[in-house]
Amino acid sequence: MTTDRVPDRITLAIELARHAGAFIAAGLGRKRAVEFKSDVNLVTEIDRGAQAIIVDGLARVFPGDVVVAEEDVGQCASDGPCWYVDPLDGTTNFVHGLPHFAVSIAYFERGAAKAAVVYDPCKDELFTAERGHGAFCNGRPLAVSQVDMLDRALLVTGFPYDRREHIDAYLQYLRLFILRAQDVRRYGSASLDLCYVAGGRFDGFWEWKLQPWDTAAGWLVVEEAGGKVTDFDGSPYDPWAPRILATNGRIHAQALESLQVLAAQTTELTGTGSAR
Repeated sequence: MTTDRVPDRITLAIELARHAGAFIAAGLGRKRAVEFKSDVNLVTEIDRGAQAIIVDGLARVFPGDVVVAEEDVGQCASDGPCWYVDPLDGTTNFVHGLPHFAVSIAYFERGAAKAAVVYDPCKDELFTAERGHGAFCNGRPLAVSQVDMLDRALLVTGFPYDRREHIDAYLQYLRLFILRAQDVRRYGSASLDLCYVAGGRFDGFWEWKLQPWDTAAGWLVVEEAGGKVTDFDGSPYDPWAPRILATNGRIHAQALESLQVLAAQTTELTGTGSAR
């Protein structure tokens, strides 16, 4: 690990994701000291320990890189090397002993996603992507689904931290897609939701008020698998923006049409923060 090439960085990210994932998995099912950042936003010593593994590992090898991580929020410079890290995406699942969560690491240069790693330690599934070189799960190429009609699509979503304040607005979106799609799921880990879209397990994903560490890695995995990621209005996705739509591309226009109708009616939904 002595050069600044992206392959060096993705190799390191894989190593650190596996290390952090093993640390997290070892704590699954054990009684945890849980803190509440809000009524529905949890954090444990496992989140912080996994983050330290990743942040310290990156700093040792690439000390000049900026790291923006969930438990230590910062801001990437627009022109420098930067990492977005979610050490435990799916903390609520983890706390309840539900084995569905992931480590998410994304590498950016000059504001653009270059490499991504999402690791599910419970299923030992490692999702990776490098800009222009495709997306993979455990070394096998990923490709989005062939579904081309919204009413045949299986979608996935989540609910933000402020869902108690805006529950009626969020339920409008859920109702819309339950009626227009084949069905909808909620699994509680945005990074895995996105990787499942990339692998064709889901045909689309939408959510409000996620943070860059939730979506940055999965966003690149979806695009490198042939999918499409935008805002609800069809504009290019910004990981600091409050809305994301990711699909296989074939149902994207249909999903956008549905979202735009509702978005105009839910202008009170501002800010960020998703319940994970």
